[in-house]
Formats: sequence, C-alpha cells, structure tokens
Amino acid sequence: MSAVGWFLLVGAALFALGTVRLLTAPDLVVRLVALNIAGSGALLALVALAARTTDPDAVPHALALTGIVITVAVTGVGLAVARRLESDPERGQDES
Repeated sequence: MSAVGWFLLVGAALFALGTVRLLTAPDLVVRLVALNIAGSGALLALVALAARTTDPDAVPHALALTGIVITVAVTGVGLAVARRLESDPERGQDES
C-alpha cells in the first residue's frame, strides 16, 4: 500500500472514531474533542488526496489550511459555551 493509501486509511479511521465518540459521549468537552478528531481525520484525507500525483494540487491544501483555522475558532467558541453551560446549568434550559 502506498503512502497516500495509508494516509487515507488513517484519516478515515480518525473520522470514524471521532464521529462515533461524538454521538455517544455525554460530556460536552469530550464531544468537542471528538469533533476535533473527526475534523482532523477529514483534513488528513483531504491532504492525502491532494498528494496523489507528482505535482500536488494547491486547492485542497488551501482548503485544509482554512479548515484548521475554522477548527480553532469553533473549538474556542465551543469551550466558552461548554464552560458557561457547566457553570450555570439552569441557563441551558428552556424558560417556558
């Protein structure tokens, strides 16, 4: 198996494991980490697909870099929301 195949396999495994943990975890922070793992698997697969030929395609690499920036932003906002919900659990419930 080539290096691209291995990277695709590892990316798919990371995505699958992150998705399963995201759907089964009760804790918000664990879900956020699982979302990051699934996103990392998708980005790894995207970069592996970009390197299939001798001349790497720049567009998937640019998309992966943009995905990394978005992941950092979503992680920060998610941690702030999780901290707010855990410090004041009544705030997360509906007032009706």
